[in-house]
Amino acid sequence: MPFRRTILAGLAALVLSPLAALGADLPDLGGKTVVVVTENAYPPLQFVDPKSGNQIGWEYDAMNEIAKRLNFRVEYQNTSWDAMIQAVSDDQYNIGMTGITIKDDRKQKVDFSDPYMRSQQFMLVRGDESRFTDAKTFGEFKDGLVGAQPGTSPFYTAVYEILDGNEQNPRIKLFETFGATVQALKAGDVDVVLTDSVAAKGYVDASNGKLKVIGGPLGTEDFGFIFPKGSDLVAPVNAAIAALKADGTLDALNKKWFLDYKMGE
Repeated sequence: MPFRRTILAGLAALVLSPLAALGADLPDLGGKTVVVVTENAYPPLQFVDPKSGNQIGWEYDAMNEIAKRLNFRVEYQNTSWDAMIQAVSDDQYNIGMTGITIKDDRKQKVDFSDPYMRSQQFMLVRGDESRFTDAKTFGEFKDGLVGAQPGTSPFYTAVYEILDGNEQNPRIKLFETFGATVQALKAGDVDVVLTDSVAAKGYVDASNGKLKVIGGPLGTEDFGFIFPKGSDLVAPVNAAIAALKADGTLDALNKKWFLDYKMGE
């Protein structure tokens, strides 16, 4: 594993280092300090590395790259998800990031960046699964169990798009990490795990036929950074997001965090 990490780090550096040249076309914020708040509870977007204790993840990498290209200094702070949108709305922080779904009702309180990620959940099952073939037939399969982390998009998608809308439904088995849900699936302790399409493909490709994806996409969501209403950071951050999309940086981060990173290894 350490060898693979080293290679990946090298790949990331190869992707990111030429991008400084593109920063010349972006606004220069003159080295100002921007306070970014997050929760560290949504791996692999942002979380605390269990080994090092450092704050890491997809969103940290993306925000650090945005800061480099726009020439601002990031000061990270933490708060709970429940408090985040109101705190950013009250101008306590300049930017919020924690896999926040762009919704019209939230736009009443905060401004959103352009989407930096589209999340679609897919049903990951064992390779020999034949008792159900999609969300509808799984919902009707009363013995079927789904593994999920509480409070995540897969959890809510399972509750509201597959089951009966009851967040206490005993057919949902809760786990602390996504990796634990996949291990439970492989062991036969649950029958379905919902995950993003990129991660699903990675797990299937690496499983030698022991895992597969069934049914269509569920729970499509676009994620954006949030700002206090009227923030002058929205336009520069949007320009940086567009640059990161155009040159493949976001694709590289998807590979790094959704395919290659293994929690706890």
